[in-house]
Amino acid sequence: MEVLGWAIFIFALLFSVMLHETGHFVMAKRFGMKATRYFVGFGPTIWSIRFGETEYGIKALPLGGFVKIIGMHSLDDVDPEDEPRSFRRAPAWQRIVVLSAGSFTHFVLAFVLIGGLALSIGTENDNTTQLGTVTPCVASSVKDLDNGICHAGDPKSPAELAGLRVGDTITSINGKPVNTWAAFEAIRQLPVGSVATITVLRAGKTVTLHAKLAHVPGRSGSYLGVSTTVVFQTASPIGAITYAGSAFWQVLDGSADAVAALPGALPELFNKAKRADSAGGQVTSVYGAAEATGQAVAADVGWQYKVSFVLLLIASLNIFVGVFNMFPLLPLDGGHVAIVIWERFRAWLARLRGRPDPGLVDISKVLPVCFSIFMLVMVFGLLLIAADIVNPLNVAG
Repeated sequence: MEVLGWAIFIFALLFSVMLHETGHFVMAKRFGMKATRYFVGFGPTIWSIRFGETEYGIKALPLGGFVKIIGMHSLDDVDPEDEPRSFRRAPAWQRIVVLSAGSFTHFVLAFVLIGGLALSIGTENDNTTQLGTVTPCVASSVKDLDNGICHAGDPKSPAELAGLRVGDTITSINGKPVNTWAAFEAIRQLPVGSVATITVLRAGKTVTLHAKLAHVPGRSGSYLGVSTTVVFQTASPIGAITYAGSAFWQVLDGSADAVAALPGALPELFNKAKRADSAGGQVTSVYGAAEATGQAVAADVGWQYKVSFVLLLIASLNIFVGVFNMFPLLPLDGGHVAIVIWERFRAWLARLRGRPDPGLVDISKVLPVCFSIFMLVMVFGLLLIAADIVNPLNVAG
């Protein structure tokens, strides 16, 4: 099952990458730019086919994908007859749209996954009155209670004696309706030793039970001996959109915080006690995310938990990649957007001074910057992978 989780994650990752490239490809075609290649993977070509002016294919290393749009920068050699359709000859706004389309597809995919989850499987709700556990005893201490330990001689819990069962849904206490766990928790304010009348819904029938409340030494309030379960509740279309928007914003905000905090968290990546203490330390690598997916699929929990975890993880990864990709650093798409904006700013300044448009940025002058940032990103990535191997985060917990 863990291998299946890895396979699911790798497929989802490749799908996300190719969706990213499809965003660039579709918008480039939409604006009349010439795209000559669209490939899955890197390295030697395994298979390809040509439709019109574009070659589509699969390469040997399934580590991503790419789309080739002619004339992406000043160093690209372009046949004179194709120059009018090159990327660099398109209006600035069209180039920005093409460059941003990759991240946009990540955001759309994440929104669809989160909204679809809310519509189909539902979202977790731990504020219901459905019972997930019925504790068999009155623990002799808070520590035993927290650890679920019952010793020989411990009295049976009020819930056990009253006949409460896992799956019962509590509907009222002493005749007062309750529909949330927070409301039910008011039972702790009743006197120790008093008898509470508890009405539950069991297999579609209403059952009335009576429980004499007990006391756990060191714990305030009365004790019944039950806890809620997490249920999945599906949302309406409007509710799903609202939920997706809220969750999307939370992940977006968290992703920005994590990227900003990552450099400062580097010293703690290999510190077991401190890694999870900051947003940056909680960033995981592709390896860590794949491992978490495998563990979630193999876990002994309901299928709703598994599917929910995997979909939310993939959605979060897409949001993070979308945000990171738009940082104004080369060779990221955001860096290329920054160059386009700088070109137009230079042209505006030149017009103010009555000078000719200086044209495209000489990409050869920024190649050292591109290479340096690429190497820095690679080092960050390798450090994260190493940290996820020797000091993994409990992402699936």
